[in-house]
Amino acid sequence: MTRRSERVSSVIQQEISHLLREQVNDPRLASLISITKVSTSPDLRHAKIFISTFGNKVNKSETLQGFAAASGFLRRQLANRLKLRHMPELSFHLDDSIERGDEVLRLIEQVASSDTENEDEH
Repeated sequence: MTRRSERVSSVIQQEISHLLREQVNDPRLASLISITKVSTSPDLRHAKIFISTFGNKVNKSETLQGFAAASGFLRRQLANRLKLRHMPELSFHLDDSIERGDEVLRLIEQVASSDTENEDEH
């Protein structure tokens, strides 16, 4: 990723977070949502926005639907705030890295507890 695309990604992440807090009225986007990463293509035509939210798969699916519905509004607002020749197309993706990390920690704890049980038996 070039330095320019990194800067644009960072600004998009900050602006979308701000817009979610201040201007988006969709109830599907009212829960605790975190923009974990924004990745823009080298030509700045596309931006992948990774989001993390709590809830089950149905809630997460509804959140993605809310972002799909709000993507036009978010893109227009970003175009007003950012001075870019072309405003990137926004695509929203779930970031499940927190859940995967939690699962790995849980597995490590299971292995550690079974090791201590085996040591106690000897």
